[in-house]
Amino acid sequence: MKFTIYQESRPGKRANNEDRLAHCYSRDALLTVVADGMGGHYYGEIAAQIAVQVMVESFQREATPGITDPFMFLQKAMTNAHRAILDFTDAHSLKDSPRTTCVACIVQDNIAYWAHAGDSRLYLMRSGKVLYHTRDHSRVQLLIDQGVINAAQAAVHPERNKVYSCLGGRQAPEIEFSRKTPLEAGDVLALCTDGLWGVIPGEVIAVALKTENLIQAVPALLNQADSRGGPSADNLSIVAVRWEDSYVEASGGASSLVSTQTMSRDTITTKLDAFGRNPNYKTELTEDEIERAIDEIRSTIQKYSK
Repeated sequence: MKFTIYQESRPGKRANNEDRLAHCYSRDALLTVVADGMGGHYYGEIAAQIAVQVMVESFQREATPGITDPFMFLQKAMTNAHRAILDFTDAHSLKDSPRTTCVACIVQDNIAYWAHAGDSRLYLMRSGKVLYHTRDHSRVQLLIDQGVINAAQAAVHPERNKVYSCLGGRQAPEIEFSRKTPLEAGDVLALCTDGLWGVIPGEVIAVALKTENLIQAVPALLNQADSRGGPSADNLSIVAVRWEDSYVEASGGASSLVSTQTMSRDTITTKLDAFGRNPNYKTELTEDEIERAIDEIRSTIQKYSK
Protein backbone atom coordinates (compact mmCIF):
# COMPACT_ATOMS: atom_id res chain seq x y z
CA MET A 1 0.00 0.00 0.00
CA LYS A 2 1.07 3.57 -0.67
CA PHE A 3 -0.78 6.53 0.75
CA THR A 4 -0.30 9.91 2.35
CA ILE A 5 -2.08 10.61 5.61
CA TYR A 6 -2.48 13.45 8.06
CA GLN A 7 -4.71 13.89 11.10
CA GLU A 8 -5.42 16.80 13.41
CA SER A 9 -7.93 17.76 16.09
CA ARG A 10 -8.65 21.16 17.63
CA PRO A 11 -10.97 22.35 20.41
CA GLY A 12 -12.38 25.23 18.36
CA LYS A 13 -13.77 27.81 20.79
CA ARG A 14 -14.96 25.19 23.27
CA ALA A 15 -13.42 24.77 26.71
CA ASN A 16 -12.79 21.08 26.10
CA ASN A 17 -12.17 18.80 23.12
CA GLU A 18 -14.34 15.68 23.13
CA ASP A 19 -13.22 14.54 19.66
CA ARG A 20 -10.82 11.61 19.30
CA LEU A 21 -9.17 10.26 16.15
CA ALA A 22 -6.57 7.70 15.14
CA HIS A 23 -5.06 5.80 12.25
CA CYS A 24 -3.35 2.45 12.26
CA TYR A 25 -1.82 0.35 9.50
CA SER A 26 -0.18 -2.98 8.86
CA ARG A 27 1.57 -4.06 5.67
CA ASP A 28 -1.73 -4.82 3.93
CA ALA A 29 -4.48 -2.84 5.68
CA LEU A 30 -5.21 0.68 6.92
CA LEU A 31 -7.69 1.74 9.62
CA THR A 32 -8.86 5.33 10.16
CA VAL A 33 -11.36 6.29 12.85
CA VAL A 34 -12.95 9.48 14.22
CA ALA A 35 -15.25 9.83 17.23
CA ASP A 36 -17.13 12.86 18.59
CA GLY A 37 -18.00 12.44 22.28
CA MET A 38 -21.23 13.66 23.83
CA GLY A 39 -21.91 14.02 27.53
CA GLY A 40 -21.33 16.13 30.62
CA HIS A 41 -18.00 16.83 32.32
CA TYR A 42 -15.26 14.63 30.84
CA TYR A 43 -17.43 11.62 30.10
CA GLY A 44 -18.03 12.51 26.46
CA GLU A 45 -14.31 12.47 25.76
CA ILE A 46 -13.97 9.20 27.66
CA ALA A 47 -16.68 7.64 25.47
CA ALA A 48 -14.84 8.81 22.35
CA GLN A 49 -11.49 7.61 23.72
CA ILE A 50 -12.93 4.18 24.52
CA ALA A 51 -14.44 3.90 21.03
CA VAL A 52 -11.19 4.81 19.27
CA GLN A 53 -9.04 2.61 21.50
CA VAL A 54 -11.29 -0.42 21.05
CA MET A 55 -11.19 0.05 17.27
CA VAL A 56 -7.40 0.43 17.22
CA GLU A 57 -6.69 -2.46 19.56
CA SER A 58 -9.04 -4.69 17.55
CA PHE A 59 -7.08 -3.80 14.42
CA GLN A 60 -3.77 -4.47 16.15
CA ARG A 61 -4.97 -7.98 17.01
CA GLU A 62 -6.63 -8.88 13.74
CA ALA A 63 -4.53 -7.26 10.99
CA THR A 64 -2.20 -10.20 10.33
CA PRO A 65 -1.35 -8.41 8.12
CA GLY A 66 -4.78 -8.09 6.43
CA ILE A 67 -8.33 -8.10 7.84
CA THR A 68 -10.17 -11.31 6.94
CA ASP A 69 -13.62 -9.67 6.67
CA PRO A 70 -13.52 -5.85 6.86
CA PHE A 71 -17.27 -5.38 7.27
CA MET A 72 -17.42 -7.99 10.03
CA PHE A 73 -14.44 -6.33 11.68
CA LEU A 74 -16.15 -2.91 11.66
CA GLN A 75 -19.40 -4.31 13.02
CA LYS A 76 -17.71 -6.27 15.80
CA ALA A 77 -15.33 -3.49 16.83
CA MET A 78 -18.04 -0.81 16.92
CA THR A 79 -20.40 -3.11 18.84
CA ASN A 80 -17.66 -3.91 21.35
CA ALA A 81 -16.92 -0.19 21.72
CA HIS A 82 -20.62 0.43 22.40
CA ARG A 83 -20.66 -2.29 25.04
CA ALA A 84 -17.44 -1.04 26.63
CA ILE A 85 -18.96 2.42 27.07
CA LEU A 86 -22.04 0.87 28.71
CA ASP A 87 -19.75 -1.10 31.02
CA PHE A 88 -18.06 2.16 32.02
CA THR A 89 -21.47 3.72 32.68
CA ASP A 90 -22.59 0.84 34.89
CA ALA A 91 -19.26 0.59 36.72
CA HIS A 92 -19.49 4.25 37.72
CA SER A 93 -23.27 4.29 38.31
CA LEU A 94 -23.73 7.20 35.94
CA LYS A 95 -27.25 8.52 35.58
CA ASP A 96 -26.74 9.33 31.92
CA SER A 97 -24.59 7.19 29.66
CA PRO A 98 -21.78 9.03 27.84
CA ARG A 99 -22.12 8.67 24.09
CA THR A 100 -20.08 9.17 20.98
CA THR A 101 -20.48 9.20 17.24
CA CYS A 102 -18.06 7.03 15.31
CA VAL A 103 -16.97 6.70 11.69
CA ALA A 104 -14.30 4.21 10.67
CA CYS A 105 -12.79 2.97 7.43
CA ILE A 106 -10.68 -0.03 6.44
CA VAL A 107 -8.69 0.07 3.20
CA GLN A 108 -6.98 -3.01 1.79
CA ASP A 109 -6.38 -4.38 -1.71
CA ASN A 110 -7.26 -0.88 -3.01
CA ILE A 111 -10.82 -1.26 -1.71
CA ALA A 112 -12.41 0.92 1.00
CA TYR A 113 -14.94 -0.36 3.53
CA TRP A 114 -16.52 2.00 6.02
CA ALA A 115 -19.19 2.18 8.70
CA HIS A 116 -20.62 4.90 10.89
CA ALA A 117 -23.05 5.70 13.69
CA GLY A 118 -24.09 9.30 14.22
CA ASP A 119 -23.15 12.42 12.28
CA SER A 120 -19.38 12.22 11.99
CA ARG A 121 -18.79 11.90 8.26
CA LEU A 122 -16.67 10.15 5.70
CA TYR A 123 -16.10 11.83 2.36
CA LEU A 124 -14.73 10.06 -0.71
CA MET A 125 -13.36 12.69 -3.07
CA ARG A 126 -11.98 12.35 -6.59
CA SER A 127 -10.43 15.07 -8.75
CA GLY A 128 -11.50 17.78 -6.32
CA LYS A 129 -15.15 16.69 -6.20
CA VAL A 130 -17.22 14.79 -3.63
CA LEU A 131 -17.95 11.33 -4.97
CA TYR A 132 -19.78 10.18 -1.85
CA HIS A 133 -20.38 11.07 1.77
CA THR A 134 -22.06 9.20 4.59
CA ARG A 135 -25.63 9.98 5.53
CA ASP A 136 -25.95 11.61 8.95
CA HIS A 137 -27.94 9.75 11.59
CA SER A 138 -29.54 12.99 12.76
CA ARG A 139 -33.00 14.41 13.21
CA VAL A 140 -32.44 17.13 10.64
CA GLN A 141 -31.33 14.56 8.07
CA LEU A 142 -34.62 12.72 8.60
CA LEU A 143 -36.45 16.01 7.99
CA ILE A 144 -34.44 16.53 4.80
CA ASP A 145 -35.26 12.99 3.66
CA GLN A 146 -38.95 13.68 4.29
CA GLY A 147 -38.80 16.92 2.30
CA VAL A 148 -39.78 19.02 5.33
CA ILE A 149 -36.63 21.20 5.20
CA ASN A 150 -33.78 21.80 2.77
CA ALA A 151 -30.02 21.75 3.36
CA ALA A 152 -29.86 25.50 4.00
CA GLN A 153 -32.57 25.26 6.65
CA ALA A 154 -30.84 22.24 8.18
CA ALA A 155 -27.65 24.25 8.70
CA VAL A 156 -29.43 26.57 11.16
CA HIS A 157 -32.03 24.17 12.56
CA PRO A 158 -32.17 24.20 16.39
CA GLU A 159 -31.97 20.37 16.48
CA ARG A 160 -29.12 20.05 14.00
CA ASN A 161 -26.82 18.53 16.65
CA LYS A 162 -29.22 15.82 17.78
CA VAL A 163 -28.42 12.30 16.56
CA TYR A 164 -30.52 9.15 16.77
CA SER A 165 -27.67 6.65 16.51
CA CYS A 166 -24.47 6.60 18.52
CA LEU A 167 -22.22 4.36 20.58
CA GLY A 168 -22.95 4.24 24.30
CA GLY A 169 -26.67 4.99 24.27
CA ARG A 170 -29.13 2.68 25.98
CA GLN A 171 -30.46 1.67 22.57
CA ALA A 172 -28.30 -0.44 20.29
CA PRO A 173 -26.58 1.75 17.69
CA GLU A 174 -27.71 1.80 14.10
CA ILE A 175 -24.45 1.08 12.29
CA GLU A 176 -24.57 1.85 8.59
CA PHE A 177 -22.13 0.18 6.19
CA SER A 178 -20.82 1.17 2.79
CA ARG A 179 -20.44 -1.03 -0.24
CA LYS A 180 -17.03 -2.34 -1.23
CA THR A 181 -15.63 0.75 -2.94
CA PRO A 182 -12.58 0.47 -5.24
CA LEU A 183 -10.17 3.39 -4.96
CA GLU A 184 -8.27 5.08 -7.75
CA ALA A 185 -4.88 6.74 -7.48
CA GLY A 186 -5.37 10.27 -6.16
CA ASP A 187 -8.63 9.53 -4.36
CA VAL A 188 -8.97 11.24 -0.98
CA LEU A 189 -10.80 9.82 2.02
CA ALA A 190 -11.63 12.33 4.76
CA LEU A 191 -13.20 11.34 8.08
CA CYS A 192 -14.32 14.36 10.10
CA THR A 193 -16.57 15.61 12.87
CA ASP A 194 -19.43 18.08 12.44
CA GLY A 195 -17.26 20.92 13.71
CA LEU A 196 -15.64 20.81 10.27
CA TRP A 197 -18.31 19.71 7.82
CA GLY A 198 -20.98 21.78 9.61
CA VAL A 199 -19.30 25.04 8.57
CA ILE A 200 -17.33 24.01 5.46
CA PRO A 201 -19.33 22.54 2.53
CA GLY A 202 -18.14 19.22 1.17
CA GLU A 203 -17.32 20.78 -2.18
CA VAL A 204 -14.94 23.21 -0.49
CA ILE A 205 -13.31 20.40 1.51
CA ALA A 206 -12.79 18.44 -1.72
CA VAL A 207 -11.07 21.35 -3.46
CA ALA A 208 -8.91 22.09 -0.41
CA LEU A 209 -7.70 18.48 -0.19
CA LYS A 210 -7.07 18.11 -3.92
CA THR A 211 -3.49 19.26 -3.34
CA GLU A 212 -0.84 16.61 -2.78
CA ASN A 213 0.47 18.23 0.41
CA LEU A 214 -1.98 17.22 3.13
CA ILE A 215 0.37 18.50 5.83
CA GLN A 216 -0.31 22.03 4.58
CA ALA A 217 -3.87 21.55 3.29
CA VAL A 218 -5.44 20.08 6.44
CA PRO A 219 -4.31 22.79 8.91
CA ALA A 220 -5.38 25.49 6.43
CA LEU A 221 -8.80 23.85 6.18
CA LEU A 222 -9.13 23.69 9.97
CA ASN A 223 -8.12 27.36 10.22
CA GLN A 224 -10.92 28.21 7.83
CA ALA A 225 -13.46 26.13 9.77
CA ASP A 226 -12.36 27.62 13.09
CA SER A 227 -12.83 31.11 11.69
CA ARG A 228 -16.20 30.37 10.11
CA GLY A 229 -17.42 28.74 13.32
CA GLY A 230 -17.20 32.08 15.10
CA PRO A 231 -17.20 32.48 18.89
CA SER A 232 -19.04 29.17 19.39
CA ALA A 233 -16.91 27.08 17.01
CA ASP A 234 -17.22 23.39 17.87
CA ASN A 235 -14.41 20.86 18.23
CA LEU A 236 -13.12 20.06 14.75
CA SER A 237 -11.19 16.97 13.70
CA ILE A 238 -10.16 15.22 10.52
CA VAL A 239 -8.15 12.25 9.28
CA ALA A 240 -7.33 12.71 5.58
CA VAL A 241 -5.85 9.99 3.35
CA ARG A 242 -4.70 10.29 -0.24
CA TRP A 243 -4.46 6.90 -1.92
CA GLU A 244 -1.41 6.43 -4.14
CA ASP A 245 -0.56 3.79 -6.75
CA SER A 246 3.04 4.87 -7.30
CA TYR A 247 5.71 6.68 -5.35
CA VAL A 248 5.63 10.47 -5.61
CA GLU A 249 8.68 12.49 -4.61
CA ALA A 250 7.96 14.98 -1.88
CA SER A 251 7.84 18.53 -3.23
CA GLY A 252 9.70 20.10 -0.32
CA GLY A 253 8.91 20.17 3.38
CA ALA A 254 7.79 17.24 5.48
CA SER A 255 6.24 14.26 3.72
CA SER A 256 3.37 12.16 5.02
CA LEU A 257 3.82 9.50 2.34
CA VAL A 258 3.61 5.96 3.68
CA SER A 259 4.73 2.86 1.81
CA THR A 260 4.02 -0.43 3.58
CA GLN A 261 5.72 -2.65 1.01
CA THR A 262 8.78 -3.33 3.19
CA MET A 263 6.86 -3.79 6.46
CA SER A 264 7.01 -7.21 8.04
CA ARG A 265 3.80 -9.20 8.43
CA ASP A 266 3.66 -8.72 12.19
CA THR A 267 4.32 -4.95 12.30
CA ILE A 268 1.55 -2.46 13.15
CA THR A 269 2.01 1.32 13.12
CA THR A 270 -0.45 3.39 15.17
CA LYS A 271 -1.11 7.09 15.77
CA LEU A 272 -3.42 7.42 18.75
CA ASP A 273 -2.93 10.04 21.45
CA ALA A 274 -3.20 8.95 25.06
CA PHE A 275 -6.19 10.36 26.91
CA GLY A 276 -5.56 13.92 28.02
CA ARG A 277 -1.99 13.98 26.70
CA ASN A 278 -2.48 15.80 23.40
CA PRO A 279 -2.16 19.59 23.83
CA ASN A 280 -4.83 19.95 21.13
CA TYR A 281 -7.26 18.25 23.52
CA LYS A 282 -7.97 20.99 26.02
CA THR A 283 -9.30 19.50 29.22
CA GLU A 284 -10.52 20.78 32.57
CA LEU A 285 -9.11 17.73 34.36
CA THR A 286 -6.25 17.75 36.82
CA GLU A 287 -3.27 15.45 36.29
CA ASP A 288 -4.66 13.10 38.95
CA GLU A 289 -8.03 12.99 37.18
CA ILE A 290 -6.31 12.28 33.85
CA GLU A 291 -4.32 9.42 35.37
CA ARG A 292 -7.47 7.99 36.94
CA ALA A 293 -9.36 8.30 33.66
CA ILE A 294 -6.58 6.49 31.78
CA ASP A 295 -6.72 3.63 34.31
CA GLU A 296 -10.52 3.49 34.08
CA ILE A 297 -10.46 3.39 30.27
CA ARG A 298 -7.89 0.61 30.28
CA SER A 299 -9.87 -1.37 32.85
CA THR A 300 -13.10 -0.89 30.91
CA ILE A 301 -11.82 -2.14 27.54
CA GLN A 302 -9.58 -4.90 28.89
CA LYS A 303 -12.15 -7.65 28.41
CA TYR A 304 -12.60 -6.61 24.77
CA SER A 305 -8.85 -6.85 24.11
CA LYS A 306 -8.67 -10.59 23.66
